[in-house]
Parts: sequence; structure tokens; C-alpha cells
Amino acid sequence: MKKISFCIPCYRSALSIQGVVQEIDDTMEKLSEYEYEIILVNDYSPDDTLSVIREICANNPRVTGIHLSRNFGQHAALMAGMQQSSGDVVVCLDDDGQTPACEVHKLLEKIEEGYDVVYAKYSNKLHSKFRNFGTKINELMTRFMLGKPKDLQVTSYFAARRFVVDNMLTYQNSFPYVIGLVLRATKNIANVEVTHRERTTGSSGYTISKLFGLWFNGFTAFSIKPLRIATFVGCFSAVMGFMYGIYIIIRKLVDPRVVLGFSSIMAAILFFCGMIMIMLGLIGEYIGRMYISMNNSPQYLVKEVIEPVKEEEYGTKN
Repeated sequence: MKKISFCIPCYRSALSIQGVVQEIDDTMEKLSEYEYEIILVNDYSPDDTLSVIREICANNPRVTGIHLSRNFGQHAALMAGMQQSSGDVVVCLDDDGQTPACEVHKLLEKIEEGYDVVYAKYSNKLHSKFRNFGTKINELMTRFMLGKPKDLQVTSYFAARRFVVDNMLTYQNSFPYVIGLVLRATKNIANVEVTHRERTTGSSGYTISKLFGLWFNGFTAFSIKPLRIATFVGCFSAVMGFMYGIYIIIRKLVDPRVVLGFSSIMAAILFFCGMIMIMLGLIGEYIGRMYISMNNSPQYLVKEVIEPVKEEEYGTKN
């Protein structure tokens, strides 16, 4: 019998996570050909999420809780959950109920067809406009920087075979990016359409700074294309500057009365100095992340593992 591991990063989900766990239990009860476990990773949520996870673990023998020592972000929390998982297939989904656990059979059926990873695909996403904008930027970035196929939609709801998860866990650097790790492990990936629900409680934990941090993780950890773009822009700017200099000299030789413009010179200086600073900042970003990784900064730090209630104790309660 195959085992399914559900990994759920939790942040500000005290009001929703109980319902998500209950939906998984109800769904898996119908899928009797699988056994399963649920791993809830508290990403140092500031609300009562940890207390709710403790309560769930105390009443459900299939749920294990992980409490991180500080907020490491969704992707690091996923890595912590995957590290704890033992299933033949790992299913990752959100803690807010927008990703329908009741449709996990669609992902599992696609896995059984032979695919290594299956992503849920939404025909109509019900995230906020800000979150949808971030998703579109992330889509363009992963396609250009990481070579994601154009017709593949990547979301936070996906299923992956054990060998893919094990390969992802070999990544020990400080800035994990799950999509990049998946694309590095396999190209045998499929989509399956599922329903996307409206958020009923709370709001997204993603801010502009967190989204930018996520994008930087993606293209600095798994692609050198930004450096190549910087080289191209530098070469192009140098050529344009040289050609502009030639133009000024020829113009002055042809018509000595031409007065060289102070404003045009300042504009050129500001443009090229700005480009230089941008490129230096980009290179510095790479070097800084290399420095942090060399100092063995952890992806995440587990403060506590909350063990599930034992089967015999659960039996006496019920």
C-alpha cells in the first residue's frame, strides 16, 4: 500500500488549518488504497497557529507538527516538512483552504500514469489582485530564468514522487526555491485542473518584500542568466557610449560652431553610472548569497517536533 505525505506550511492559519486537516481525513477515507500522514509546519506564526497544531496532533494519530524557531518562509517550511515525510508520494498544499484537498485524487491519478510531479492548474484563480500579479511575474521569471515549459503552470498545490523529494532534500544551501529544485530534478511534469476556492479567513502572508525575496532566491540560486544579461547590457552600453563619442567628435570637426551640450554629457554620465551601480548590485547579491551559504546558514531550524497521539491513546479517546 502506497503512503501519501501531506506537507502544509502554516502561517496565520489558526482559523483554517483544522478544516484543511479534516478535509484531508475525509478525502483519504474514500481513497482506501492509500495510507497517509499529515505534516503541519508552523513557520513561527504570530497568531495561535501553534496551539491549534498541538491540539490537532493530540487528537489525530496521523498528524505531526513541526515548529520552526523563526519565520523562514514558505519554501523553507516546505523543505522542513519534506524532510520529516516518509511517503512514497509527497503532496504539498496551502493552509488556507484555497487549494482543495478533496481533489487530491486528480493529482494522484496523474502520478499513477507515470509522471514524476503533478501541479494543480486553476482555470480561475481567486487570489487577490496583488497575489495574482506576483504569480504572473513569477511565471515569467521561472520560464525565462529556469527554463520552465510555457504550457506548464506551477502552483503551491502539487504532488511529487519520493525520488524527486529525496533529490530536492540534497540541496543544503540557505535559500531554497522549490520550483527550481523540482525543475532541476525532472522534466516529466504534468498539470491537472482543479478548483480554486476563495479565501474565507485572514489574508495572504506574502508582502512585496517577501515576493521580491522569493524571486531573488529563484534566479540567483538556480540561474546565471542575470549575470549574462548584465554582461550584455554592459557591452551594449559601452558600444553606445563609444559610438556617441565618435558622433560628437565628427560633429565638432564638421561644424566647429557646435557647442557641446553640458546636459547631454550629464545625462550620459548618469545613465552609465546608473547601469554600473545596478550591475554591481546584482553581482553583490550573488556574492552575498555565496557568503551566507559558505557560513552554513541553515535553510530552517526546527525548534520542536510535535509527535502525533499514539494509536492506542487515540482509540481510548474515541
